[in-house]
Amino acid sequence: MARSVANHEFVSTFIFRIMFRRDVKTIRELLMQNLRIQGLETPLLQKRLIESWPLIAGELIARYTTKVSLYNQTLYVYISMPALRADLSMRRQEYVAKLNNHVGAQIIADIRFF
Repeated sequence: MARSVANHEFVSTFIFRIMFRRDVKTIRELLMQNLRIQGLETPLLQKRLIESWPLIAGELIARYTTKVSLYNQTLYVYISMPALRADLSMRRQEYVAKLNNHVGAQIIADIRFF
């Protein structure tokens, strides 16, 4: 008898969970899901990545940045100071990781400085 009561409680709990399970999502998750369905998630993340360059690079580097563009998972950054360009080229993988982490997705694979 005790076994059937325990079995009954398990079944009741299981049915209750199925009937009242709510797939609660945040507004951000719903928006990103909708953008993904419409094929707009990647362009939005690319734009966020480009706009985050001054924040991630810092004020000094941003001051010497003349143009930032993205093509085929490569970020092209135009720097007006040759010495800074050489220094940034040596640390490009660090900036790739920081930028991708900032937007929360693998958007770029490389950075080229010109």
